[in-house]
Amino acid sequence: MEIGMLRGLGTLVVFVAFIGLVFWAYNGKRKSSFDEAANLPFADDASDTTNSAKEPKE
Repeated sequence: MEIGMLRGLGTLVVFVAFIGLVFWAYNGKRKSSFDEAANLPFADDASDTTNSAKEPKE
């Protein structure tokens, strides 16, 4: 009986953590930082093209 109760408690803890993560991810205050992070790969591509001309080819 104790093992089943521990599993239920563990499930409850994981569920609460999941709900907290969902609220954190969809919080309106985080939109600007998520938009900035989403554009990072494109900013990196611009610097890679300028550096690739300077690197010696092997």
